[in-house]
Amino acid sequence: MNPIREIPCDIITDTVKNLFVEASTDLGEDVLSAIKSAAESEVTELGRYALDKIIENARIAKDSALPLCQDTGLAVVFVELGQDVHITGGDFNEAVQEGVRRAYRNGFLRKSVCDPLSRENTGDNTPAVIHTDIVKGDRIRIIAMPKGGGSENMSSSVMLLPSAGLEGIKKHIVDMVEKAGPNPCPPVIVGAGIGGSIEKSALLAKRALLRPLGEPSRSDPRLSRVEKETLDEINRLGTGPQGYGGKTTALAVHVEMMPCHIASLPVTVNIQCHVARHKEAVI
Repeated sequence: MNPIREIPCDIITDTVKNLFVEASTDLGEDVLSAIKSAAESEVTELGRYALDKIIENARIAKDSALPLCQDTGLAVVFVELGQDVHITGGDFNEAVQEGVRRAYRNGFLRKSVCDPLSRENTGDNTPAVIHTDIVKGDRIRIIAMPKGGGSENMSSSVMLLPSAGLEGIKKHIVDMVEKAGPNPCPPVIVGAGIGGSIEKSALLAKRALLRPLGEPSRSDPRLSRVEKETLDEINRLGTGPQGYGGKTTALAVHVEMMPCHIASLPVTVNIQCHVARHKEAVI
């Protein structure tokens, strides 16, 4: 029997706070490298200009510890909680929420969360959306993901007919990006979830966005081909950086999949703008 490891709530709160501030100001090197590469190969003058400005913006944000975008997002938190961990000194969920609260208040990040009907702002960007998995071990892995509204609005979950098959799935992914046009601030990263149930496909799609940029799926070798083929088709749409035209509409397509009911084919497309913000830590 493994010994139980105690982790105080205040450590969880501090970790969440620091992750959201860092994610909001420091663009991941994988994303920045992909944007720099795209700037070198982009064929349109306006497209290159837009990509150069995105690179400059990332540099200024990091150097000045300022948000990469005015939309500092809805706080999404992925947690892998070790089954041999005992949380002490309070409530785990509230510890995470308090970390988000402090990040957005003390980090001077825009508070964008409101009541869906009255539209009254909650004032501190809570409640965060928390996804928790119980895993082996005595550690906690936390991933902070501020998700902007512009790209999230271009996302969609559907139930395709099983007869749609692989070609139907690919067509749906490309169609969603084409329909989105310039609205999600391209170049985008496309997360797609196939299978499970309607809510599970949405979670698969969002988790796919956390994968290092361009790293092929390891869950099923068939998905690597889907990712490459849909990325090629998307970049032939001509939307281009910020919608100015060009061959860089998407930086990557990431697809995750799990089995589903014989009568169903759930597919979710979750679009991420070029400000692909997520940071993680292990306690």
